[in-house]
Amino acid sequence: MKTLSRFALLALVASLAACSVLESDKIDYKSAGKAPTLEVPPDLTQLSRENRYAVPGNAVSANAYQAGVANAPGIPTAVANLGDVRMERTGTQRWIVVNRSPEQLWDPIKDFWQESGFLLTTEQRNLGIMETDWAENRAKLPQDVIRGTLGKLVDAIYSTGELDRFRTRIERGANGSTEIFVSHRGMQEVYTNTRQDQTVWQPRPSDPELETEFLRRLMVKLGVSQEQSKLIAQTSAPAKTASVSNVGGQPVVQINESFDRAWRRVGLALDRTGFTVEDRDRAAGVYFVRYVPPNPDKKEPGFFAKMFSSSKAEAPLKFRILVKGTGETSTVSVQNDSGAAETSANAQRIVQVIADDLK
Repeated sequence: MKTLSRFALLALVASLAACSVLESDKIDYKSAGKAPTLEVPPDLTQLSRENRYAVPGNAVSANAYQAGVANAPGIPTAVANLGDVRMERTGTQRWIVVNRSPEQLWDPIKDFWQESGFLLTTEQRNLGIMETDWAENRAKLPQDVIRGTLGKLVDAIYSTGELDRFRTRIERGANGSTEIFVSHRGMQEVYTNTRQDQTVWQPRPSDPELETEFLRRLMVKLGVSQEQSKLIAQTSAPAKTASVSNVGGQPVVQINESFDRAWRRVGLALDRTGFTVEDRDRAAGVYFVRYVPPNPDKKEPGFFAKMFSSSKAEAPLKFRILVKGTGETSTVSVQNDSGAAETSANAQRIVQVIADDLK
């Protein structure tokens, strides 16, 4: 009788597990830590803490969105902008342009990521960069009856084997506007042996759909309705071609884009592919970057998983990525930390990585 009872219990557990549904179409991120509660309502104006982004003229209020709705009731097709918020796109790359100053947008963007379940590990107002910690999309976990019943008691043993982090870059645009870029980086847990008792975390490709979804949600945070943000996010535009060539013995990326669009696309490509932008000079067309291999600090990577590999990463190298535009074409090249042309194998690999992301 006891044996029969055990088989019955196992059968019940198996049947419940079979009923689980992977809700991959939802987003529910959970950081390893706990985000601080907001002390000031996000709709209140904050005092200016930096003047680097100060721009002349009056900022456009979020209420301008209402004017946009009034001027275009019952929009039949997807549009590129509403009120003072619009989305630009080229291929899989998208970014938001808002007719407000970076000072006005910094705190709402920070609140947005915290409300989305992330902690911020990087906040550099002087560079306009903030970056989240590594977090897990819990919506990808199987929502079976056992987990639903026991809840947090067994929540720690569930893991998707994937981690995500997002970098937000805020740049001052033309006529007092602000350009907002969101880039995704991912890691996945993989087995290192046939017994499947040891794992390591490895980079996985960036997900443009996740970037678009968070940009859309950020638009809602900035005053666009859910329905209208979905219409905007659905529109697309073909990407201009990018190719690798050799000019005077130096590897370069040739882009059929004007400087402004090439500058934005190269910046997104650098964020996506693991480079850390330490500074930038848009007037000179230079990104000052270093490459740091991803190494998410996660204490519990999975129930049967081990800690991350203990091997030390190589010291990061510093480069300058130069973007030069001539009419409707632009060239991207690599310089060393001193500003001299880089012709090494590293330069060849860097331009190839950038070109691959731009395709």
